[in-house]
Amino acid sequence: MFHLPDSPLFRIAKPEDILLAPKPWFVALTLAFAFTINLLPLSGLALSLRPDFFALVLLYWAIHQPRWIGIGVAWACGLLTDVVEANLFGQHALAYAILGFAAGYFHRRVLRFPLWQQALHVLGLLLVAQGVVVVLRLMSGASPPTPTIVLASVSSALIWPIVSALLQWPQRVRSLLD
Repeated sequence: MFHLPDSPLFRIAKPEDILLAPKPWFVALTLAFAFTINLLPLSGLALSLRPDFFALVLLYWAIHQPRWIGIGVAWACGLLTDVVEANLFGQHALAYAILGFAAGYFHRRVLRFPLWQQALHVLGLLLVAQGVVVVLRLMSGASPPTPTIVLASVSSALIWPIVSALLQWPQRVRSLLD
């Protein structure tokens, strides 16, 4: 089992912990960084295993800051993904909007669980979003995908604890970022 270093910087917040609110520039920077990582050219098995970092970070912020990141921001992020990847316009927008809605709906429930159970919730949400994309592609006449398409959601759920620790870090140590 994966364990984070025993440091206050990497300790995952418990439900009773009070974290400082993140700065809006940090949220925007993490979304931009995740979007950039998704643009890295990969092929073969590496492409199948690559987590959807943009959806993962979007989901994190939609769960932890539902007043800032919701359906509208998720829709805009999905449109940006569709434009850059030259996909069917609106497929990621709809999938990310559903992801944003579900994250807002379940955010209190998800935060009460330990990280490995949060990862299972995240896996379910990402599989639903990925299912929406697959259904829309099939409706537009694309060929059926291979079963390896599920690997991206599984790898995203596996790195959820690391993403959570990294994105909670500035909420704990405010003096390093000011």
